[in-house]
Amino acid sequence: MTNTKVRIGIDVGGTFTHAVALNAQSLEIIGRAKVPTTHTAAHGVAKGIIDALQELLQTCAIDARDVNFIAHSTTQATNALLEGDVAAVGILCLSEKAHGFMARLSTRLGKIELAPLKYLITYYRFLDGHQSNDDAAIRKALTELVSEGAQAIAITQAFSVDNATAELKALNIAHDMKLLATAGSQVSQLYGLKVRTRTAVINAAMLPKMIETADMTEKSVREAGITAPLMIMRSDGGVMDIDAMRKRPILTMLSGPAAGVAAAMMFLKISDGVFMEVGGTSTDISAISNGRAQIKSGEVGRHRVYMRTLDVRTVGVAGGSMPRISATEIIDVGPRSAHIAGLQYVAFSERTGDLQIETIQPGADDPADYLAISEAGQDTKLCLTPTCAANFLNLVPANDCASGNKEHIEAAFAALSAKLAGPAQQLATQLLKAAAQKCIPVVKQLIKDHKLDANIVTLVGGGGGAAAIVPFVAAELHMPHNLAREADVISAIGVALALIRETVERQIINPTNDDILLIRNDAFAAVHKMGADPASIEIHVEIDTRTAVVRATAYGATSMVGEKDLSSGRSQEEKMQLLGQSLRAAPEAIELIAETDYFQVFSAVWIEKHLFGLLCSQKRALRILDIAGSIRWQIQNGVAIKTSAKEVATQMSKIVEEHSQWGDAGRIIPDILLISGSKIIDLSGLLNIDQLSALAKVELDGVPENSAVIVVAKFP
Repeated sequence: MTNTKVRIGIDVGGTFTHAVALNAQSLEIIGRAKVPTTHTAAHGVAKGIIDALQELLQTCAIDARDVNFIAHSTTQATNALLEGDVAAVGILCLSEKAHGFMARLSTRLGKIELAPLKYLITYYRFLDGHQSNDDAAIRKALTELVSEGAQAIAITQAFSVDNATAELKALNIAHDMKLLATAGSQVSQLYGLKVRTRTAVINAAMLPKMIETADMTEKSVREAGITAPLMIMRSDGGVMDIDAMRKRPILTMLSGPAAGVAAAMMFLKISDGVFMEVGGTSTDISAISNGRAQIKSGEVGRHRVYMRTLDVRTVGVAGGSMPRISATEIIDVGPRSAHIAGLQYVAFSERTGDLQIETIQPGADDPADYLAISEAGQDTKLCLTPTCAANFLNLVPANDCASGNKEHIEAAFAALSAKLAGPAQQLATQLLKAAAQKCIPVVKQLIKDHKLDANIVTLVGGGGGAAAIVPFVAAELHMPHNLAREADVISAIGVALALIRETVERQIINPTNDDILLIRNDAFAAVHKMGADPASIEIHVEIDTRTAVVRATAYGATSMVGEKDLSSGRSQEEKMQLLGQSLRAAPEAIELIAETDYFQVFSAVWIEKHLFGLLCSQKRALRILDIAGSIRWQIQNGVAIKTSAKEVATQMSKIVEEHSQWGDAGRIIPDILLISGSKIIDLSGLLNIDQLSALAKVELDGVPENSAVIVVAKFP
């Protein structure tokens, strides 16, 4: 056994399952493995996860005892919903007589459409009055549901978020009967009986398959000698332990795309940007603002459910998409991909003969004008893909995983040029333009929906096909762009680096400070229980005045980042170059206004123009850099004041008093951040100075009074 600790991440993609091993101290890749994703195996994608892990350990000579973190994403929940491959669910509704009529209306769900022509079948029993608390009546109802065909049980009750005693009693009875079951109060603490019941039902429908997969995966991990807790990727970009997944498998929906977003934040250190993960068939596009992925409410088959997912939007075009052609031009690209059609990319082929352009119909429902290339003496057909076009136009960096054989690509475009009677350069541009036009509206809409500042947003590409799509999209949008290092395994890296995460939310009208602190502490306890180091846990509390939801999101690491990772980074010259690009300012106009041992806050003044330049206002933009030189937070108008822990409350009060605004909804206070030690404490989303002071006191508990703290305010 060595002293090198290892973090392992396994990402299940549509075509391949990638596994990577990282040095837990330096975060350098020390090994990788790739196996085909096992969609059709008896044990589903779990087999591919196990195969990738075993190959990684063997080929990279990793001692299982050195693994201190292991996590995987999964497409199993998402695929099950899309394909309708879920268990039939028995709904047991418990009710008091006063609520009986409305409870029946809200909980008898019938067939739930998951996808076109794919349904979740439910059976129903209702217990009213004293029956809802009678053990014998509950057992009888559960037995009847099973006899009708229920394979899992969802137990629901009106107002169980206030008192879950009856739900939990029935849940224990179901477990005593060896039934897979879930309760509404387990999956959500929000009011809304119908949505909470629907969420519980969908969660229950996943239990049989997901628990079987979890058990098999955990058994294999233990047999490999790994003792670290097995973590599963969540749909909100964090991870949870396998025991939590067994209770709420619904949280793993969309965990595949979430892995790439986690990498964008944790590995690439994106502060404000649009992340495009480009595969062979599709591209997942998401938004990141101030180092935080943008979240939306979850939906299943157009039905609202109580869960939070990353706002990831999928476009049916990618590095391997096939072009469609007319007699004279390229008319479209995708959604059919070359590997699904059984074609090789020209860029990665071994050319041996003359090339002949033709059109094919890859699938029975596909149009018959997809481009294919026959090669003399070869049975396998080829295809010119966006990856090929990007190579042809010199958009792919040297040594990138998308870099292909330029000579073969040029020969193929010459053949296409002869067929369509058009210049090869123009045809390659047409191909990429057609692909980009499917992504551009999505990028624009994400920026608009999440109110991102277009002046500071960078387009970042990950995935094996990133170089094929992202540079051209960025050029069309006149946006700066970066291609992720290790792009082909970026999602697996994201899984390896993901933080343990939990969200606690409740509906409280006019919440008191005690209400807020209770929810905050519940979120802290949840991630701590799953193995997060208490010193690493950060919590963001927000209050939605429209819905009266108080939400606390906690996230933390299983181990702290090593000193080597913290101390290495950009030089001062590189920092100033980065700041100049971000602030759109000359180096001499950039000022260091506050710093601690771990962070620096820089600022620059800029002029915002209104009414075609007739009116102008002066703003102060801020950038918070960590010790490695990465931008952790971008603020276009704000202030930063260095003070002591003792004086934080006083300084926050002054800022709130001076910079609050008044609107139709009343007083709007600035968003506040506190920089203390190695943490940025996010207090944005609160409503008044009392709430700010109460949370700041808890967050700074144990910090010496004379310790430096920077108070940062972002103005509305």
